[in-house]
Amino acid sequence: MLAKHAGSRPRILLLSAYDAESHQCWRRSLEQILEADITTLALPARFFSWRVRGNPLTWWLSERETLARPWDAIIATSMVDLATLKGLVPSLAATPTLVYFHENQFDYPVTDRAHSSVEPKITSIYTALAADRVLFNSQYNRETFLSGARQLLRKMPDGVSGDVRGLIESKSAVLPVPIADEWFEIAKARRQKQAVSKSDESPPKQILWNHRWEYDKGPDLLLAIVKQVVVQFPPGHFQWHIVGQQFRQVPKAFAGIKTLLEHANMLGAWGYQTKGDYCRLLGESDIVLSTALHDFQGLSVCEAVAAGCVPVLPARVAYPERFSSSALFAVAGCDITTQAANAVATLERQCDEGKAEDLSALSVEQLKGQYQAQITQLLANESSDIGR
Repeated sequence: MLAKHAGSRPRILLLSAYDAESHQCWRRSLEQILEADITTLALPARFFSWRVRGNPLTWWLSERETLARPWDAIIATSMVDLATLKGLVPSLAATPTLVYFHENQFDYPVTDRAHSSVEPKITSIYTALAADRVLFNSQYNRETFLSGARQLLRKMPDGVSGDVRGLIESKSAVLPVPIADEWFEIAKARRQKQAVSKSDESPPKQILWNHRWEYDKGPDLLLAIVKQVVVQFPPGHFQWHIVGQQFRQVPKAFAGIKTLLEHANMLGAWGYQTKGDYCRLLGESDIVLSTALHDFQGLSVCEAVAAGCVPVLPARVAYPERFSSSALFAVAGCDITTQAANAVATLERQCDEGKAEDLSALSVEQLKGQYQAQITQLLANESSDIGR
């Protein structure tokens, strides 16, 4: 029981300042895991620059009564400007606080349309310093944040003489977002179906690419891979499902991908899917492919692998710490054509020899004890490094 006072459930304020889908998955898991009375304040995942800087003002103006209640603990995402919020609401200043980093602002690829800004980076440093505990969803996320924070502060002209990295690192740990039971249930149903199937047919291998349709998910590499596939393999050998959330501006590569797959008679599902259709796709797909330039945990990949898909992933970002080397294709030091060739070779091998990978360690059942321990430590104001 996570009780601060004997016989009572702790009162926890959960703050999600940019409530994207992965953040929603995480907070729903907390509501399932923690034996606590949780009140959630969440803001839509839009207008990023305003959200990460304006969330304290938004909540201070619209949720002042909620913020002023007596809370035993605060759990906040790293998008929350925690230092400013605690300044605006003095009653929160001494409330034990845990901050969860789904991502960090130091490792996003920068393009002409998406310039690197110092302000959200500095704000995230303040948030980490204002917290009592800091959790990251992967070691890759943790290290890129800590290294990025140190490098940024070293560029400042004066006034940063202390060990900021050490202060944050000493109160931090790695704890992934749990994978919901529903995805493991799809794998179970898949195995049952395969056990009774006696078909001698060889249907097309089903390839799934399931990411946001944005530049940081590597659509140019995906296009290069598709170009090589349609040349090397006959129609009917593969069927491709290119799915995910789309925004007002879609990278141009997707138009080329669709044209190539349609002409090669390899196009399956395309675009955003309903929950039911997406679950069906996961149950029918053989391979989940990623081309991501950044993925701090790779939740959509993890969900697909939990559902029984065999992974084909670039050997970068968070993937090497979670998946076997046989699932990874080389990208370091390679141009995009070579990266695509490596991906196609890995794709072909995984179709023939690949096995589903065990992600049961990321299940809610396996991770709930670690989450409970983190909150218990927070409520007790202990100094031991649980989970490190």
